[in-house]
Amino acid sequence: MAQQVSWSGVFPAVTTQFNDDFSVNLEATHQVINALIRDGVSGLVICGTVGENTSLSMGEKVSIVEMAKDAAKGRVPVISGIAEFTSANALTMAKEVQRIGADGIMLMPALVYSSKPFETAAHYRTVASGIDLPVMVYNNPPVYKNDVTPDILISLADCENIVCFKDSSGDTRRFIDVRNEVGDRFVLFAGLDDVVLESIAVGAVGWVSGMSNAFPKEGETLFRLAKAGRFAEAIPLYEWFMPLLHLDARPDLVQCIKLCEAIMQRGSALTRPPRLALQEEEHRYIDKIMQHALAHRPQLPDVGL
Repeated sequence: MAQQVSWSGVFPAVTTQFNDDFSVNLEATHQVINALIRDGVSGLVICGTVGENTSLSMGEKVSIVEMAKDAAKGRVPVISGIAEFTSANALTMAKEVQRIGADGIMLMPALVYSSKPFETAAHYRTVASGIDLPVMVYNNPPVYKNDVTPDILISLADCENIVCFKDSSGDTRRFIDVRNEVGDRFVLFAGLDDVVLESIAVGAVGWVSGMSNAFPKEGETLFRLAKAGRFAEAIPLYEWFMPLLHLDARPDLVQCIKLCEAIMQRGSALTRPPRLALQEEEHRYIDKIMQHALAHRPQLPDVGL
């Protein structure tokens, strides 16, 4: 029997805030988290791609998880990203996350190495078998190159604490393929912002969102409308949101999302090298999209926020 989790709704991939010297600013990140919860998000993913996991030391990641648990105060689930070069390092970090008391982990394949399918599956088994926490499988082949295919995921169905599949491939057919083979064994989460409506339509019950950092109410409203089948109301909001949601699919998604977050006065645009600030032309492009979005910001339907 698989572990049971109640994860659903919008889980922003929370940005990590930095000081001017690029040190982690825990207080500012705490404020970001409080504001997201205040505005109605359903959960938090910290130390993910948008949280700049791979630019953080293990000690910094531990301190961020501890801070996030304090900020959430049990109001929403806190899930920590795990992104390491080796299975052993991933397990070490996962054990730290469990010690701190987070609600689960979002586990990436081992980074850099282009693993074969059986190696990818073994990585997930190694980490999952070493902890009791629920595990969200994170698939993002455009960015991380290793593809957790439906066949690989299905082969992990016997791992009781592998409970959730977040797919950022953009191929929503995968949700159908998984469900055809193992039914509702895995909780399905959208992982790419600009296919979220399509993902919900084929069974996603959650969304790990980048752009909801800047527009949490709009993100949660869009999700709840689609989940309730209120597509006539969801489509105009999706159309308004789409130019911003496309930014989540860019290689420089972190810089784009943090710039939008800064424009909304919800955080800083500062990223840690090797991520550098957007060049002037790209900055102007993002600013233009944001100004158009704010000039046409829709009145949101009531979804119980």
